[in-house]
Amino acid sequence: METKIRWGIVGPGKIARKFVSDLLLVPDAEVAAVASRSMERAKEFADEYKVEHTFGSYDELFQSGTVDVVYIATPHNFHKELSLKALENGIGVLCEKPMGVNRAEVVEQVNASKQHNAFLMEAMWSRFNPSIQKVKQLVDAGNLGDLKYLHADFAFYALDRDEDSRLLNPNLASGTILDIGIYPIFLSYLLLGMPDEILATSKFHKNGTELQTSMIFDYPDAQAMLYSGFTSNSKMEAEISGTKGEVFLNPRWHEADGFTLVKGEETNQVDLPLTGIGYYYEILEVHRCLKEKKVESDLWSHQNSLDLSELMDTVREKCGVSFPFET
Repeated sequence: METKIRWGIVGPGKIARKFVSDLLLVPDAEVAAVASRSMERAKEFADEYKVEHTFGSYDELFQSGTVDVVYIATPHNFHKELSLKALENGIGVLCEKPMGVNRAEVVEQVNASKQHNAFLMEAMWSRFNPSIQKVKQLVDAGNLGDLKYLHADFAFYALDRDEDSRLLNPNLASGTILDIGIYPIFLSYLLLGMPDEILATSKFHKNGTELQTSMIFDYPDAQAMLYSGFTSNSKMEAEISGTKGEVFLNPRWHEADGFTLVKGEETNQVDLPLTGIGYYYEILEVHRCLKEKKVESDLWSHQNSLDLSELMDTVREKCGVSFPFET
């Protein structure tokens, strides 16, 4: 019988529950441990998913020897510190995006992964989405000709949330750019690479949280129009347009279950239904890397995370977005 890969859940909140619902679909995965700063929350999660080991502190989990890899699902500002502690204990890390609040944090995480020879990947689950993988293949093969225009948005209404919530509390690295703007930025980076120039502008909450950001990524022969917002909903259909055709990723495009390919008079709908809710595919990639004793994924590498954090740093700088804990 195949040895199971033992997962630890760090931060048993809403996202962790979604993630575990897909983890349970992977035959060689085992939810072995859960840690929270609240033992009560950890026990509640453990009871819900029949998890054997429960810890009331993150350090206890990292030092317990009960897991091979952890999924870090805490608010953004804790990602770096918790990743470093796991890696120092030789534990693999799948860290919720953004991996770090800024590029300097990501550099520390990547260095720790290499120093301790422990796997590290940012949980950019859209990279492993079958529709997005297929669209990248079409673009790389030249099926759309030369890419000229990309449009991607991600927005939902969040002003009814508590101001202490991670979306609106500046002390928890609030705002749209790191939380959901990362998706449109990722898509432009994946298909067009690093832009020559970035134009960006934001609107702010009275407490300083960035609430709405429009971006233009300018490339030598192409432009990307990107948007993220908490002030209203948006269509969330991504358009990728080249000289020979265009693709429309089904909404919500970051978790697409298919796309429409338009070339001349011909329109083809490609259906690619998801297993689970979409986290399944990044879990398979983590397992593949762990079995091959890799410290990073080829599909979403350390360099990819460094580049993505650099792009978000640039957008934030253009818009005047910073957090109280940044020096």
